[in-house]
Amino acid sequence: MQCFIYKSLKKEDLYLYIDKKDDFSKVPEMLFNSFGRMAFVMELELTPERKLAREDAGKVIASLKEKGFFVQMPPTRVEAPLKVQ
Repeated sequence: MQCFIYKSLKKEDLYLYIDKKDDFSKVPEMLFNSFGRMAFVMELELTPERKLAREDAGKVIASLKEKGFFVQMPPTRVEAPLKVQ
């Protein structure tokens, strides 16, 4: 499945995958607006076997088929607990 990836210029590591280049019509308006300005990153052929850096390709494909888009959120930063002595 072909997909097109855009990154938010407002929030680091926030990406939007869509099924048609430059067609954001399936992305809810509130979600689309939360991205701010976006930059096209790449076009990618997805298969269930394809390795992605931070997402499961099968999950991305399912979302693209069902909704027409997929949002890759920034990684969660976990702070180490404070040590009490």
